[in-house]
Amino acid sequence: MSVFLKELITNKLKKLSSEEILHYGHQYGFKISKREAAEITNFLKNNSIDPFNSTDRKKAFQELAKITSNETADKAEDLFVQLISSYGLDSLFN
Repeated sequence: MSVFLKELITNKLKKLSSEEILHYGHQYGFKISKREAAEITNFLKNNSIDPFNSTDRKKAFQELAKITSNETADKAEDLFVQLISSYGLDSLFN
């Protein structure tokens, strides 16, 4: 089951649209511009990021900080950790 979930999550990240980024940003209280949303989706589509690998996640959050701000990247990382924990997926992420 974990291989299926990992593939599902990885594919979803690659296929996120800027509209979805804006929607989730609004839903979770992030201030993201349309330009930033487009840059985020471009980064996700053009880079092989393994969200289950701590080094890759760090790289992704560093890039998010460059695109948006350190505050936004830190808030996104905190939300990521909370969501993983709330869904009981801690064991999938290293």
